[in-house]
Amino acid sequence: MLGGGIAFTWIALPAYEVAMGIVSTDIINGVCKPWSAYPSYTMEKTFSAITFLLVYLMPLMLMVYCYSRVIITLRTKVLHQDRL
Repeated sequence: MLGGGIAFTWIALPAYEVAMGIVSTDIINGVCKPWSAYPSYTMEKTFSAITFLLVYLMPLMLMVYCYSRVIITLRTKVLHQDRL
């Protein structure tokens, strides 16, 4: 599972960013303006929502899950020691 998470992070997310960067880049007055022009308003909002989920919510949920597992494990070990 750890290998899959690492592979997803290092392959899928940069590929997603590059693909959206290519689609949303525009040349205005001879100057390249990355992330400035989306084909439609819907695409811009969809990209923003997906980015928010992938960059903020998924790591937050992962951290909450991992820390909760640590707390549960420590609590179980402490309660087990108290019985001895």
